[in-house]
Amino acid sequence: MDPVLIVGAGIVGLTLGQALKQKNIPFEIYERDETPDARGQGWAITLHWALEHMFKMLPAETLARIQDVQVDQDVAQNDNGNFLFINLETGESKFRIPPSRRWRVNREKMRKALLQGIEEHVHWGRRVVGLHVPQEKVKVQLVFEDDTTVTGRMIVGVEGSRSMVRQILRPDAFDNTLLPIRFTGVAVDLTPAEIKPLREMDPLLFQGCHPPTGAFFWFSMLETPQGNGTAGSESERYRAQICMSWPVHGPTDEVAATDEARLVNMKRRAQGFVPFLKEAIDRIPTETSVTEIKLADWECLPWDNHGGRVTLAGDAAHAMTMYRGEAANHGLLDAYHLMQAIEKLHSGIITAQSAIDDFEQEMRTRTSRAVRLSRQACLDAHDWSRLDETSAILTKRAI
Repeated sequence: MDPVLIVGAGIVGLTLGQALKQKNIPFEIYERDETPDARGQGWAITLHWALEHMFKMLPAETLARIQDVQVDQDVAQNDNGNFLFINLETGESKFRIPPSRRWRVNREKMRKALLQGIEEHVHWGRRVVGLHVPQEKVKVQLVFEDDTTVTGRMIVGVEGSRSMVRQILRPDAFDNTLLPIRFTGVAVDLTPAEIKPLREMDPLLFQGCHPPTGAFFWFSMLETPQGNGTAGSESERYRAQICMSWPVHGPTDEVAATDEARLVNMKRRAQGFVPFLKEAIDRIPTETSVTEIKLADWECLPWDNHGGRVTLAGDAAHAMTMYRGEAANHGLLDAYHLMQAIEKLHSGIITAQSAIDDFEQEMRTRTSRAVRLSRQACLDAHDWSRLDETSAILTKRAI
């Protein structure tokens, strides 16, 4: 039987592959990167309400590997689930977002955990440039940049917010909408003494807004000494993620081209922060790589799924900002529902058209709202006067 062709070997694509393997449904995954280590896969993500769906579609050994790549195993054992939001000027805790069960995991390590067991189905260095979806046939084809093709029964585009499959399905409206906020961040090594005041605020992660300027700050753990093998040594170190974002009021608010200038900007914007946060940013080494994240979204617009033979999921279907921490969770729920849809059509219970139409209707209803909420959360995060318990950035994460 022809396989499901998955475009993109990110977390959602690999999860879908693992889920289909459990159902004995043939699949192949095609990834533009040459190797799993070709580029960084971001910093860390929080898995919360999607966990129950992961438990239903992933084998126990895969779940165990994912659990093992939590950024702090000690915290994971006694996690209170709080998402703390503070006043960056005073350091006072202003809001505690309602707690929920969560795994805070290293994104790149989670990706490698998901690869195990399906390596032979993942094809690296395969950049998709086109699709063939003949009207008179059931089969579909992916076209790669070297002019080769592969044939399958269905194409699933899960290759991120700049999806080529999305561009092919919606050539008139595939672009993401850029938001009026700019964002940069670093990964930095800290000594136990340097990280102590940050971990005393919250041992896993916290965020906040600077009322006078609207600057936003984000801290989260990436590695502990136990996780990186330095525990007890003279070089004992933690690794943390420190990010800042701010509203755009004019040309001077645009992100600079060089790492050095980007870091100067972060340090300048932190001047009014409470001392322990200002010092944390001031001590970031000048040679540190500073990453810009383009804050943009796409609201899961309709597309022609060609009789249920081509669809999208994850960021390809609904790009959203990270201010509610829900993008990966929605992508994983997409994978769960798509697994169910493919299983039904694979067994002949339902036609491909009906199965994928139902899948897309649920996803579009759910994630269109989520994209809008995440967009509002992004804007709220930079305006202290708009922050209260009903703000999108502070309300409970749930579906």
